[in-house]
Amino acid sequence: MIDDPLPRVPAVPAACRIELAGQVLELLPERALWWPGAGTLFVADLHLGKAAAFRALGQPVPGGTTQENLARLDGLIARHVPRELVFLGDFLHAAHGRGARLLAAVEAWRERHAALACTLVRGNHDHRAGDPPAALRIAVVDEPHLMGPFAACHHPQHHPTHAVLAGHVHPTCRLYGRGRDSLRLPCFVHEGAQLILPAFGEFTGGWQVEPAPGRRFYGVGGDAVWPLPPVA
Repeated sequence: MIDDPLPRVPAVPAACRIELAGQVLELLPERALWWPGAGTLFVADLHLGKAAAFRALGQPVPGGTTQENLARLDGLIARHVPRELVFLGDFLHAAHGRGARLLAAVEAWRERHAALACTLVRGNHDHRAGDPPAALRIAVVDEPHLMGPFAACHHPQHHPTHAVLAGHVHPTCRLYGRGRDSLRLPCFVHEGAQLILPAFGEFTGGWQVEPAPGRRFYGVGGDAVWPLPPVA
């Protein structure tokens, strides 16, 4: 009789470390950014309520994306125990998508992390959807929001004195295999003093960023983030 094998321990997702503005940052496979020196977690482009907004327009899109997004946030918070969570814009997708069910789910999530400081840097969708309800206790600021050596923004941009952390474009990159085989992946994009995060939301789509000299891509796939070869 062969003994049962030992239970498999789930692998810890493999982050990719980079240095920006003299700080070590971890690019996480959950499509989030961890700044260990300040105990701060960044996510961009949740677009909560986007699926509901599409369904309200008669589009047959699946439900459950809000709970999936919040569950991934739960996992990140449990693993990193941040002092602050910063949303880099587009927390809510649209005014007609912020229904009672969505707000109840977000309020329940917030109660699970009542001691966590949360900040939203307003994005273009936040201006249309409105600020989160006051009961969520999320501080709301405009870009650029300065945090140590970083300017927390929604839109990619240049800042004269601070390195920029941004979202908005939902960046993706394309990997090419043999023949006509290719694969599109969400990615982080690092160029000069700017880092663009992939969209955190599950129902957000993506924009393929073209390679360019000095532009580095970090692909996100499965449980890992890895640097792609630079363009000369």
